[in-house]
Amino acid sequence: MMWQDIIITIANLLFTYALFPQVYYGFKRKKGTITFQTGLLTFIGLYAMAFAFFTINLAFSAVVSSVNGTLWLILFIQRIMYGIK
Repeated sequence: MMWQDIIITIANLLFTYALFPQVYYGFKRKKGTITFQTGLLTFIGLYAMAFAFFTINLAFSAVVSSVNGTLWLILFIQRIMYGIK
């Protein structure tokens, strides 16, 4: 394991932890508070980064970036389903 993998993983874990309340809030309040463009570009970018991490053998970074991207995908879907109310 490379030290870069640890740093990237920790940073992405913090980002992932920060997203959980937002995802929960969206389901609880039935609101899509993230803008369409923000959700779309962020989840695509995170999945692309996860793929890049995987190709250079940063396994933990790839997994955590995928989880983070999935949370952003959920926020994006909430935006489509619920809109901003």
